[in-house]
Amino acid sequence: MATDAPPPEGGTDTRSAQPTTEEFVVVQESAEFGELRRAHRSFAFPLTLGFIAWYLLYVLLSNYAGGFMGTKLFGNINVALVLGLGQFLTTFLIAWLYSRHAAEKLDPKAEAIKSRMEADA
Repeated sequence: MATDAPPPEGGTDTRSAQPTTEEFVVVQESAEFGELRRAHRSFAFPLTLGFIAWYLLYVLLSNYAGGFMGTKLFGNINVALVLGLGQFLTTFLIAWLYSRHAAEKLDPKAEAIKSRMEADA
């Protein structure tokens, strides 16, 4: 859709300059960025491995321990149902824990790095 409107007054590009590739590399190699990366990995990797182990345990029990998984706990509720619902619960718990961790530890560090890069650009 074309318009007949004239270009904006001033005609200069007011967008902020972007950091160069070299500036990104310098920041990536900095101790501050390394600390941010460590803070993320020290939280995310153990929880990921733990959740995968928990999920595989559930799958293996479902395949090879049918008698155990079929054990009724109360009414028509059995071990398999409780552990299956536990999968959903732990997924939401991990997401909630990560959002708290990111807000408290990762976001302030990332914002400091971003602000410094934007100021230097």
